[in-house]
Amino acid sequence: MEYELVKDIEGIEFLVFDKSQGLSSYLQLRKKLKSLRFSALLHMQMSLRASMIALMVDAPIKLGFDRQRAKDLQWLFTNHKITYQSQQHVIDSFFGFSQALGVDEKIYRWNIPIPDSANEFALQHLQENKPVLVISPCSSMSYRNWNAEGYANVARYAIEKYSMQVVITGGPSTIEQQYAQAITQLCNAPLVNLVGRTTLKQLLAIFKHTDVVIAPDSGPAHLATAVGTPVIGLYATTNPDRARPYMSAEYVVDCYAQAIQKIYHKPVADVPFGLRAREMGSMDLISTEKVKSMLDKLMLNQNK
Repeated sequence: MEYELVKDIEGIEFLVFDKSQGLSSYLQLRKKLKSLRFSALLHMQMSLRASMIALMVDAPIKLGFDRQRAKDLQWLFTNHKITYQSQQHVIDSFFGFSQALGVDEKIYRWNIPIPDSANEFALQHLQENKPVLVISPCSSMSYRNWNAEGYANVARYAIEKYSMQVVITGGPSTIEQQYAQAITQLCNAPLVNLVGRTTLKQLLAIFKHTDVVIAPDSGPAHLATAVGTPVIGLYATTNPDRARPYMSAEYVVDCYAQAIQKIYHKPVADVPFGLRAREMGSMDLISTEKVKSMLDKLMLNQNK
């Protein structure tokens, strides 16, 4: 699925690995890699599956994470490590790889191509004369999801106070369809429901032409960041210092410390950096008023 998003970036050759095919996918990839030699491998994915693939890559330099952060025994599969940094955002940790190769400049630019057809799709569903709020309510992990009542209240507030067009986006899964239906019913106001109706490119185009996105810790929050759209990130189960929408730090609604205290009975400073608060209901620590206030702040900044 990720390949569909990035496959048309110029200058990159993609070798697609389909993990659903099991052993045959490893054999197919090994065959493709057999005749290739690289100057360096940047082993940036901490998983045993990625490490098994790293073994197939012929490169004198195999650069991975430092021993302290190399999960799933990644450190066994690399011969060079990036410099250890404590309490880093994921994006900053990736820059550790470029710095290890002698590139110190940090440029935040994604440049994911959006075809004209995707932009046309977005503009067909978005009103030109209104600011647009996109709600992407679901993460891949249900414990990260805020409640439908909260989203509905914020949607109604955005419509009443700022005359915004509110759009709901998401994939075709049952839970995402259910969230969209619940938000629409509870809001009791006209919403545009695009859940299960967009390709990745169309979703990216929707975000590009939107004024603000509200989302939990999820892929769509980072897609919006990639096209320069501010994100109100809802964080209680994940430490935002590690995984927030990178360019929207000032708009994070952060209840992570309260969730950690509630579950582990310790302050954030006394638990491992990035520890998840996986208990269902943790996201309910986020109040509707906090999200409304953050929307007020963002709209004020945009109108300056």
